[in-house]
Amino acid sequence: MPDFSVSFQPQNKTVKVKKGATLLEAASKAQITINNLCGGDGICGRCKMIIKEGQVSGGVSSKLTREEIQQGFVLACQTFIKTDLVVEIPEETWAKEKIIADEDAERFRDFEQELLYKKEYTPSPLITKIYVELENPSLANNTADQQRACDAVRKKLKYRSSQMGLKIIKSLPEILRDFDYRITATVGLRRDIAEIMNIEGGDTSDKNYMVVVDMGTTTVVAHLVDANTIKTIDAKACFNSQGIYGREVTARMMAAERKGTSKLQKLLIEDINRLIGGLAEDNRIDLKNITAVVCAGNTAMGHFLLGLPTQNIRRSPYVPTSVAPPPLRAAEVGIEINSRGLLYSLPGISGWVGSDITAGILATEMNEKEELSLLVDIGTNGEIVIGNREWLVSCSASAGPALEGANEECGMRAEIGAIERVYVENGKILYKTIGEAPPRGICGSGIIDLLSVLLNEGIIDRSGKFIADSSEKLTSTNGLKSFFLTCGQESQNKKPIFITESDIENVITAKAAIFAAMKILVERLDLSFDDIKHFYIAGAFGNYINIENAINIGLIPAVPKDKIEFVGNTSIRGAKIVAFYKQALYKIDKIRENTTYYDLMGADDYIEEFKKAMFLPHTDIEIFHRRQ
Repeated sequence: MPDFSVSFQPQNKTVKVKKGATLLEAASKAQITINNLCGGDGICGRCKMIIKEGQVSGGVSSKLTREEIQQGFVLACQTFIKTDLVVEIPEETWAKEKIIADEDAERFRDFEQELLYKKEYTPSPLITKIYVELENPSLANNTADQQRACDAVRKKLKYRSSQMGLKIIKSLPEILRDFDYRITATVGLRRDIAEIMNIEGGDTSDKNYMVVVDMGTTTVVAHLVDANTIKTIDAKACFNSQGIYGREVTARMMAAERKGTSKLQKLLIEDINRLIGGLAEDNRIDLKNITAVVCAGNTAMGHFLLGLPTQNIRRSPYVPTSVAPPPLRAAEVGIEINSRGLLYSLPGISGWVGSDITAGILATEMNEKEELSLLVDIGTNGEIVIGNREWLVSCSASAGPALEGANEECGMRAEIGAIERVYVENGKILYKTIGEAPPRGICGSGIIDLLSVLLNEGIIDRSGKFIADSSEKLTSTNGLKSFFLTCGQESQNKKPIFITESDIENVITAKAAIFAAMKILVERLDLSFDDIKHFYIAGAFGNYINIENAINIGLIPAVPKDKIEFVGNTSIRGAKIVAFYKQALYKIDKIRENTTYYDLMGADDYIEEFKKAMFLPHTDIEIFHRRQ
């Protein structure tokens, strides 16, 4: 089967693909992230591209207008390559995939110093490099080379047992004698056993780095850390390339069944390697000196990382392959660090509550508090934990990507030019964009604000429907009602930014799923929201949510403001604690063991609660009256 060349503009990227591949697959191979939602089923209509040169096949989509078809527009997921192509990707299709620095990085740089003063944490990274000077052998001391090295390492690190692989044993005689028995040992913790992963001649103990990764459904974040100084050096993030198979993990699990788990694994590993490579290059660090990768994420992402089958997660009784995999050689899954470096996948709780939540529990220390706490991670899969040092109960609800700006006509991720805040001033509805740039779309925090403003201003009713003649910015085109926040002249791409009734319904559905899950869990435990003393909100855009507006639309209950704490990316924060302190590795295992999973699918009243929450803010208004 012949290879064809596909050139993408304005990215100036060219790739070779087989005849019959889709344009969406070619864009993925070119590492161009597309704003599609449906995973290639032709439903969302967001992967529009323009064929400038060459021939393709595929039916005409109803998602394209007559004018777009005349201009050469196609849906990338439904278009098959027949010849060499030149393709233009419109700005609204292209999710700027350049690697970006994680905005939370600065806050986490100082976080480690705070932990150094906690009595229960002694700096003890999962991977340690130590320099030792061994006693030269003699007739009076002719201990075997392996035993001599292992004894010295155990004595210095106070480990009871250690192991060494055959490759290291074979290299040991030459290294010991060439460097006069002065060596550096790289030692990794594998459960309760210390593995001597590498032996180098001389003192190289000053070069020991790890990468901590949050495998988010939408975004993959990586932090480069110095294991010796317990410091964060740098951070990068990129959009999760698995997005071509859908924005939700369920769609990706279905794709894995059709196309094979290896395809999903390959995309994730490529993202992680690209981030690690960028961090290493920017900081002039040799990959051989990166000795471990510590990963956290939802259970499906953890399965994709290791290439594990996911089909049983989404089918009753929802059994994952593994929620607590052992440390593995990173090279086994294709991660490009030291050839003997280790991959630590943090333990999760169930098929639908992953290691991002155990990391969040560890980071917030809700498992050590006497008073009750609630942790909610607002993302494509809303996960909730309630408890204290005596007990912890968790559940999850599929919210979809609407609250992240991914399901709306003009929605976008939180990038430069995204409308992040909407407010009323002197009777006018105004907005603020990220970076004060001309608007390109609206992100999650802006969408929450906009719904709240539209409700307060009497432009939508409590069911999310537009009220006729309530605003001059309301329009109706082909029966589709919309509210225009900006005109085309204001916007970066000269197109207006608006929200439709369908968009509003998507947001209400997402917030209803999360709130209904919280309410069910609270009531199952014979509690009320008043009993919660700490209300932690985690998630990519948690720090940017306006609390009053979130309460006004019914996303969170009206608990006192001083109880609410936005805790940001607790997934990477908890993973970093584990990377730096081996005591935390044992602690997070205990968290997993002591957390009960409550399956909402078995809750008879979940649908009823969900329906109640499908109003703004809810059918029970009293829940959302602010308590002082």
